Amino acid sequence: MKLSKAAFVSIFVTLLLLQGASSLASTEEEQNNIDIYRAAAPGVVNITTISVERDFFFNIVPRQGAGSGSIINKDGYILTNNHVIQEARRLEVTLADGSKWQGKLVGTDPDNDLAVIKIDAPPRKLTVIPMGDSDQLLVGQKVLAIGNPFGLGQTLTTGVISSLARTLRAENATLMEDIIQTDASINPGNSGGPLLDSSGRLIGVNTAIFSPTGASVGIGFAVPVNTAKRIIPDLITRGYYAYPWIGASVTTLLPGDARALQFKTERGALIVEIVRGGPAHNAGLQGGDRRVRLGNRILIVGGDVVVAADGQSIENADSLIRIIKEKRPGDVIKLDVYRGGTYRQQVLLTLEERPRRR
Repeated sequence: MKLSKAAFVSIFVTLLLLQGASSLASTEEEQNNIDIYRAAAPGVVNITTISVERDFFFNIVPRQGAGSGSIINKDGYILTNNHVIQEARRLEVTLADGSKWQGKLVGTDPDNDLAVIKIDAPPRKLTVIPMGDSDQLLVGQKVLAIGNPFGLGQTLTTGVISSLARTLRAENATLMEDIIQTDASINPGNSGGPLLDSSGRLIGVNTAIFSPTGASVGIGFAVPVNTAKRIIPDLITRGYYAYPWIGASVTTLLPGDARALQFKTERGALIVEIVRGGPAHNAGLQGGDRRVRLGNRILIVGGDVVVAADGQSIENADSLIRIIKEKRPGDVIKLDVYRGGTYRQQVLLTLEERPRRR
């Protein structure tokens, strides 16, 4: 088919317009990145830590580490990762203008890999990064990370939210909930730095990468900012976060084990041990009283099986722990339990503050 001259001109003009629109979109995207970097970078700090370790000859030698952080108010408080400052004997904070300040540890929360430190810099030198709302995030949303990868300060990377509600184990083996997964490049030294949305608001704290090589392969993780907002006030006022405590150790009841033990429920959190004088003990819950062999495993049985908490179904031990972590010391929680694997009853339990680990 032969096109007329008018049709050819029309197609040519349309292609030019499409190319121009694409170029404009690209320019707008680039300008957004530039604007966010200019606004947020002054609020991102580099954190240098000095700790000590023993060498091959058992001599004590200094060891230097590096990370990132976000200025969260004009009083000089900085949000970062717990693993960035863990075991540090000295903290040095470098602001975007190159000035260096001695940092003081204010509070830590190893369970969520968060920490707050403070510098005594004048407010005029401090740029605060505004906090967003991580409950409103969507997969595919654009994100930006600013940090200190490999000691190269004020580095910007971009990407998208790859997934939400991931779970991740902290260094103390505690399960961290609602973790953000992103493909924005996060490398050693980015830890503790901000993950930002397209409005330049803090939506997460970059905390870990999945990598067989130790460098970014496009799978990074960040603690959601709403978790940080819940924890920061306690870190500043107490130096730690007051977690609720049930006073019992639990394990997941597997369907096969439940059938072998002839329980009337196939899923739940099996109470293994009760702390005498703790909340579970005071509420009348029962722990295990005997050991049984199931295949090549030993299981402590005889304790109550928690199958619901405040009306929410409990499928395993982690789901019970997750619900408890959302509470505060002093809250009352209603538990549905099977006793002896046969009859179901409800128990009201008042949570206490978890004893601090030493």
